[in-house]
Amino acid sequence: MGSLIKTWEIPGGIHPPENKAQSLQLPLGKVPLPPTLVLPLNQHIGTAAKPVVTVGERVLGGQLIADAEGIFSASVHAPTSGQVTAIEDHLVPHPSGMSAPCIVIEPDGADQWVELNPLEDYLDADKDELLSRIRAAGIAGLGGAGFPTSVKLNPRADHQINTLIINGTECEPYITADDILMQTRADDVIAGALILAKLLNHPEHVLVGVEDNKPDAIAALRKAAAGTEIQVVSFPTKYPSGGEKQLIQILTGQEVPSGQIPASIGVVCQNVGTAAAVYRAVRFGEPLVSRITTVVGEALQTQRNVEVLLGTPINYLLEQHGFDPRQASRLVMGGPMMGFSLPDASVPVIKTTNCILAPSKSELPPPAPAQACIRCGLCAEACPASLLPQQLYWYAIAEDHEKLESHNLFDCIECGACSYVCPSNIPLVQYYRAAKGSIRQEQIEKDKSARARRRFEFRQERIAKEEAEREAKRAARRLAAEEAKRKLAEQKVETPEPPATAQAPAGDDSLKTQRARLERNLAAAKNSLAKASEPLVANEPGGTVTEEQLAKQQARIKQAELKVHEVEKKLQALDASNANEATDPVAAAIARAQAKMSMTPEDKLRSSVESLSKRLAKAEQKAADARAQGSDTADALAQGVIKLKEKLASTQKELNELTPSTVAQPSSASRSDTDQAALAIERAKAKAAALATMSAEEKLRNQIDALKARLEKARSRLEKAEADNDENVEAFRTAVDKLDERLQQLLAQQ
Repeated sequence: MGSLIKTWEIPGGIHPPENKAQSLQLPLGKVPLPPTLVLPLNQHIGTAAKPVVTVGERVLGGQLIADAEGIFSASVHAPTSGQVTAIEDHLVPHPSGMSAPCIVIEPDGADQWVELNPLEDYLDADKDELLSRIRAAGIAGLGGAGFPTSVKLNPRADHQINTLIINGTECEPYITADDILMQTRADDVIAGALILAKLLNHPEHVLVGVEDNKPDAIAALRKAAAGTEIQVVSFPTKYPSGGEKQLIQILTGQEVPSGQIPASIGVVCQNVGTAAAVYRAVRFGEPLVSRITTVVGEALQTQRNVEVLLGTPINYLLEQHGFDPRQASRLVMGGPMMGFSLPDASVPVIKTTNCILAPSKSELPPPAPAQACIRCGLCAEACPASLLPQQLYWYAIAEDHEKLESHNLFDCIECGACSYVCPSNIPLVQYYRAAKGSIRQEQIEKDKSARARRRFEFRQERIAKEEAEREAKRAARRLAAEEAKRKLAEQKVETPEPPATAQAPAGDDSLKTQRARLERNLAAAKNSLAKASEPLVANEPGGTVTEEQLAKQQARIKQAELKVHEVEKKLQALDASNANEATDPVAAAIARAQAKMSMTPEDKLRSSVESLSKRLAKAEQKAADARAQGSDTADALAQGVIKLKEKLASTQKELNELTPSTVAQPSSASRSDTDQAALAIERAKAKAAALATMSAEEKLRNQIDALKARLEKARSRLEKAEADNDENVEAFRTAVDKLDERLQQLLAQQ
């Protein structure tokens, strides 16, 4: 059937020595259980998985140990039973020798597994269930960069898939892992391909592409695909025909546009190993915990393909095949064309490890020193992506990122064909990889900068909007105040003002409103006190109430009691007051000054005597309490009592000496008091006028300055209360916290 299907030629390409016979001399083997398994949390393209186990925990084979974090991620499972000994950074397979978070498991040899969940009628199952099983098994592409398979099988709605390609090309020299898989497990590959076709809504074409240098694999696949819609296609061997875009061009004649993915032209590619893993996950519920890897090279006594558990250290794998480090020129993960040298052999096998190459010095000698480019053009002829490697090389050296992108650098598949044919031994691919990394990092920085700029612009818009809203509210308040003043002026014209010596009685509605508000505040304060006094409950079931909880409860009770006392005091003051207290503090000051001006000198003296008597009684009580407690402030309070007594005696004497003539004819002192009151009225009026003309910024600065002064006084009172062990220290501390919080709010508005 494969011979009836037309294939197309790709541009460029090379024919390096295949070296595939060495690893196919022996049947597929299995590596003994290693003493330690090191499982990186990121074995794929995308976000690293999140650990769901802890150090010291015993795990079973197939148990989830790290869950996928987001869509572009893949879960990690325990390959066998054992104990988690560490979750730490460890060297991972990477050209830079970087470290990354890993879960370390010490196998116990029992190989006990979790209960698997098989699915017999999988071809009749719902697509969502199939995708869920594939994602739960942690399957990522086993032949390329490790793209999460579940994401690739869920294309966008505007991508209509008409061709599914199963990639069995394996064009890289030395590697035969897919070849031995197709020979020994062809039924699994075909069954997996049928599942993939179902998930993609049964594309018109389902093709398995294999190079013609694998006759045994082609025969096994055709036998397994008999009676299905799957077509096995063979085509001439050429490197790098196994590249995704190159294989699509070979089998369909279509080219994937620059910067796009195969799904944009209706094609999806999956590796044969991925297809087999999908079948095992769906049919038997097996997670991806092992893979077939080629172990090859003249520095080994045994060269073959083995099924190895993920997380197996590569040095252990090499020991099982008689590795002689004295003969090896280097260690390579992958093939000689697209692989990379390992800086350390302790790194583990991961999901994308298809080959470990241990060549001798004669088999893969160190690269010759690079020489100057002679502009021969061989690299352009060999490029399978029809790029201009020579120009890309010059732009990479010059770090001209704009020219690199305009010459489609990211279409380079890094196959190494250009480096292979270069007579000057220039490592072209290394320059391209470095340039790609620089461009990606630059783009990341640009994205960060753009996000920061958008956040700043949004904040500025929000601040401007809030300021506009505040200004609108201020304007509305000004209009309301002007309207209220106009109405008040009209009422004054209609109703004569009361004599200056008398104060207007307060309106019943105003008194009722104030009393109702205070009663509501009192009820709320008592409710808070009741809640604060409720019995405490321990933080943990069966535990006891801690000292910290008791201390916090006492502080809450004290604060609530102070609030109740404060509201009760205000309510009593309201009941005792018969005057109309103005809501505007400036107007209240003017009213008090006018009342003081209307008083006779005798009334002023009597008021002073009464006030001084009350202050003296309080001062004597405080001094007596201080002496009883042995407080450091006792002497200061005693001096205050003496001064109040002297002032009271002086005022009483002045009152006694006051004669009727003095009462009838105001003295110069009384005139002075009148003048002072008049000045106070003028100052209050000036302050009111200044507030009316102030801008919002000036008012805000005045409020901040006033709050800073109040905060400084409150802190001084708190320090004194703490030094004196005052029982009201919590109330002082609460007052300081509230003032500081309000000050921070005002400072944030600047």
